[in-house]
Amino acid sequence: MLAVLVAVLVGMRGDNLRFGGSRLARLTVGGVISDDRKLDDVVTRLADNDRVKALILAIDSPGGSVAGGEGLHDAIARVAARKPVVAVMGGTAASAAYMIAVPAARIFAREGTLTGSIGVLLETGEVSGLLKAIGVNAEAITSGPLKDQPSLIRPLTQQGKDVLQGLVMDMYDQFVGMVASGRHMDAARVRELADGRAYTGRQALKLGLIDAIGGEHDARLWLAQQRGVSADLPIEDVSTRSLTDRALSGSLGWMVNELWKSLLSQGVILDGSRLVWQRFGG
Repeated sequence: MLAVLVAVLVGMRGDNLRFGGSRLARLTVGGVISDDRKLDDVVTRLADNDRVKALILAIDSPGGSVAGGEGLHDAIARVAARKPVVAVMGGTAASAAYMIAVPAARIFAREGTLTGSIGVLLETGEVSGLLKAIGVNAEAITSGPLKDQPSLIRPLTQQGKDVLQGLVMDMYDQFVGMVASGRHMDAARVRELADGRAYTGRQALKLGLIDAIGGEHDARLWLAQQRGVSADLPIEDVSTRSLTDRALSGSLGWMVNELWKSLLSQGVILDGSRLVWQRFGG
């Protein structure tokens, strides 16, 4: 039975592009972008994968953290330095989601896509008024006047505001630099556009923040016509999931699942094996 399991997994190689054959890679970024070292590493490795001829970046995200956007931006930039990258924006590609698009050689968006929103936001709050109203006194013992800035229990001091504003502006300068470099624009021009507002895809095209109106089909045509990447190549979605996880969630999942059950029913009762079963079959 173990031989049958191995045969099934090996047989998957004919249909799974991870085992050979030229293809396009598609990285789909949706939801809030957070710091994800594993994803950054997977994307970075695409640069050295000779079977991957180009990367399509499919974005539908309102943005995310500074660290998350910067990490993914840098990983995509490393791929863009070695092979063509095109970005295709969906309904939203704003803030950090726009940041990750700028290393692309070509950015496509829909006319109604919301993009841009180039800027940095730091939000805080404090509840000293509420605490006072309910008779609670809060104190903070700090090693310096800025250690508790911002604080939930007392308002920001002017010195604290100035320091935090400096942090925000430094991160903003980094964002502007990424856009200026990726879009081949003068930094002063980027600053004119980077007041935090979002733009529709049609507006962004006129402003030079994107290159064309269109979707993935248009991106593939551009890759074929301008970069010589065949439009007939299959597309493989970039994933950080293991081969076994993909198998179990795919069309062969039920078969592998039954094989695992059969193996375990034949007396494989070690704790480690039971744990494996609980992970893959439960």
